[in-house]
Amino acid sequence: MQSDRLEIAHGFLTGPQSDRRELDRIGGDAPTALLKQVHSADCIVVGIDFDFESRPEADAMVTKVPQIRLAIVTADCAPVLLQDADAGVIGAAHAGWRGAHGGVLENTVAAMEALGARPARIAAVIGPCIAQANYEVDDAFRAKFERGEHRFFEAGREGHWQFDLEGYAAWRLSLAGVEDIDRLSLDTYANESEFYSYRRATHRREPTEGRQFSAICLTE
Repeated sequence: MQSDRLEIAHGFLTGPQSDRRELDRIGGDAPTALLKQVHSADCIVVGIDFDFESRPEADAMVTKVPQIRLAIVTADCAPVLLQDADAGVIGAAHAGWRGAHGGVLENTVAAMEALGARPARIAAVIGPCIAQANYEVDDAFRAKFERGEHRFFEAGREGHWQFDLEGYAAWRLSLAGVEDIDRLSLDTYANESEFYSYRRATHRREPTEGRQFSAICLTE
C-alpha cells in the first residue's frame, strides 16, 4: 500500500504467534522490531543492539538505523508511520484511543527529534483504522476527553457517540508540530474483504485473534 508521501507495508496476520514469521516472509531481509503493545504512551528507540527476539512493552518506536523494519500490529486502532527523510529518522506508533489520548504520538515525535528529526520535516501516514461511523462509544467514554476534544464526537443513539479516531490522531500529531499528515481513511470495520476488525469480529461472535500490520523501514 502506498500513500502520496510514504511507502508502507501492510498485510494480514493470522494470529499472535505468527507475527514475526509472517512479517519476515513478506518483508525480505530486514529484521523486524515488534513490541508488546499495551495501549500506553511509551516510545522506545531501536538501535543496532536491539534484541529482535524480545518484545519491549511499549506502543511506539523510532530508529535512525537503516535496514530495520518497525512494525505495528493493529485490529481497529490507528497505525501511524512517520519519516523525516532529511534526517534519516523513522517512527511507528500504535494509536488506539487510550494511547493517543495519553500522548503516544507526541512522544514518538519527541523521540524522533532526539535523533535529529524536526517536526516540520516529518511526513506521517495514518493507516487503516475503524472509522467514525462504526466507532460507537458511550457517555462515560466521551467524558474522559477534554471539552475542546469533543468535536471528535458526533451524537449517535441516546447516550452514545461516534468517535473519530483518525481525526483525533491527526490532531494530536498537529499538536506535536507535524503538518504533513496523510490520512488514508480506510475503515477496518466496514471493509471486511481487506481488513481485520476486532470490533466487527466481536459483534459477530467470530474469532478475535486476527491482526494486520503496518511497517516502515529505512533503506541505505
